[in-house]
Amino acid sequence: MIAVAEKYAIEVNTPVPITSERQHQEYVSVLDKLASKKNPTNEEEKYAQVLMTLIEAYEEEHHPIPDASPVEVLRALMEANNLRQKDLAPIFGSESILSEILHNKRTLNKGHIEKLSERFHVSPAVFF
Repeated sequence: MIAVAEKYAIEVNTPVPITSERQHQEYVSVLDKLASKKNPTNEEEKYAQVLMTLIEAYEEEHHPIPDASPVEVLRALMEANNLRQKDLAPIFGSESILSEILHNKRTLNKGHIEKLSERFHVSPAVFF
């Protein structure tokens, strides 16, 4: 049995692809324990990476996150930063243009996207 697996009481000799929610929860629990260690060993770090890969693969298949529209991304960024339409008016030229975008009556243009990505320190790709 792998020493790290033994130490963290995983019931398998080597981590294998996740096939159940129970197994997923077990792997997440172990990964949380490893992540909370102040000075993990090299073996523990490698083990955590394997668990992370298996967890991500399971979650992508069983708990997919749908892509957000550019407007949904903009709304989320505004909410996360406690911003109102008037706060972003300089980027759009006016509050009314932003209002039209937020109500899907108008689309973000290249200039808006460049300024928004700069303002929020995100890749322009999040708006596509």
